[in-house]
Parts: sequence; structure tokens; C-alpha cells
Amino acid sequence: MAEIIDIADPMRTQAILNTYGLHAKKKFGQNFLTDLTVLHGIVDIAGITDQDYVIEIGPGIGALTEQLARAAKKVVAFEIDTQMVDVLSETLQPYDNVKVINGDILDINLPEVIRAEFGEEAHVKVVANLPYYITTPILMQLLRTNIAWDNIVVMMQREVAERLNAEVGTKAYGVLTLIIQYFAQAELAIEVSAASFNPAPNVDSAVVKLTPLSPELVVAQPERLFGVIKGSFSHRRKSLWNNMLQTYGKEAVTKEKITKALDQANIAPSIRAERLDLKQLTALYLALKSQGLTQ
Repeated sequence: MAEIIDIADPMRTQAILNTYGLHAKKKFGQNFLTDLTVLHGIVDIAGITDQDYVIEIGPGIGALTEQLARAAKKVVAFEIDTQMVDVLSETLQPYDNVKVINGDILDINLPEVIRAEFGEEAHVKVVANLPYYITTPILMQLLRTNIAWDNIVVMMQREVAERLNAEVGTKAYGVLTLIIQYFAQAELAIEVSAASFNPAPNVDSAVVKLTPLSPELVVAQPERLFGVIKGSFSHRRKSLWNNMLQTYGKEAVTKEKITKALDQANIAPSIRAERLDLKQLTALYLALKSQGLTQ
């Protein structure tokens, strides 16, 4: 039996691209990973075992999918590019535990797919090399979906990865950091050079592991909390007081309510939002809600 050469091997990747006349499509954020060390690292970080079911997003020509298939019980991969789906039917032919679904992950009913493909009690992990232009919407959908993920391991632009696990008061700390923290613990696990891809993107990348958790302070409508967080950061260099006035208005009665809310949350009006952690901003949201300034 002929030895199987990994899809991610640079020479095989190029051969596949040549055979099918493929090129990376900017509209889908395509870059093909050709670094086996990184791929093996992703599988290890996700802790994939033969008992795991895996959702992959954007398999491309199947470089990561192949490594997942070798380790997992079953892989379901979502690919938006119809041309790539045809290629995957060939490149992944040796693996009978992979199913490729042609579709946009943002339009997919994931709980329904998981029930149909994996069953009700499956241990499900998400592993993906995310298209950089829609990294945040995909992460938000995954985290908000009512699925008990074991973990989510995703590659993204390094700059975005640094924002996910940024410390309070740092330049990278902001709205995205706080929203992610509400749902999960973020760990920047692997730094990935642009040279690891064909073609090389203009930026370096990083692999982040998200471990879902229960919020320390649960709110009935997280979107309302996120709205307060966004308002607090609306002008990063301005004080929280000024951002609150811009968000809720400068009328005397409104100023009084904001003052009471800040006092109730034990937050100084002069502080900047970047100095507040999720617990403090959640307390602010609840105080604003008690003053009738938000729902």
C-alpha cells in the first residue's frame, strides 16, 4: 500500500492546488496551512481522542481535517466554498469518519446538526482555522449557541488573539475581551508565522483555546450587558462618566441616575472603562438597570 503523504506537506499542498487549478480566494479568507508541527499542536491542545466528535469550520483542502480524522471518532466540517467541497471528496477519501457539509457556518443550525450526526450525549469540540474577516461573528455564534462544548480551539489573526485574553488596563483589552470572558476562559496557545501558509497572509496568526465556563455573575439578557460594555468603551480615552452621558443623555435627571448607578456599583466616574473588569462592568449594568437606564 502506497504511503499517504499528508495534505499539509508543502509539496502535496501545491500539487493539489495545481491539480484542481485552485487559488486562495480573498472573499473566503483562504490560506492553506502547510506546517505539520502547528497542525499536530492544534490537535494536542484540543485534546482530541477517539471518543471525541469534532466540528471543523473552513477545512479548505483538508490539511487540518486529516489530522483531526486520525485522532477523533468523527469530524463534521463546514465548507462554504463549493469548489473546495469537490476537492475534499478526493483528498479526504481515505477517511470514513469525516462528513463535509457545504454551507455557511453562520447560517447552520448547529444543535440540529450535532443531534443528527453525533447524538444527544456526544462530547463535542470545535477546531478551526477561522477566516480572519469573520472571526468575531463565528466566535460569538459558537459561544452563544446552546451547546455544551468541551472546548473551542481556533486559529485567528494574532492581533485578535491577543485581544481575547488581554489583561485589564492593557492596550489590547476591550469589548471583545470582556464578551469572550463572559462565556469562556481564553488561552493563547500557539503563535503561528505567516510563513506557515500557502500563500502567506500579511499578518502572523495564533491559536487560541477557549474553555467554556459559567459567568461569575449571570444576567438574564447578556446582550443588554454587552451593550453597556460597548457604551463604556465608545470613546476609549474618555472617562466612564463622559461615555455614560453620551450613551444615555445629559439631562439633569439622567445625570442623577448615572451618578446613583456608579455609586451603587462602587465605581469612580473619572475612571476609564479599560480599568474595569467584567465583574465591575456587570455590577454597573445591574445598577443602571435598577435606575431604569437599561433593560
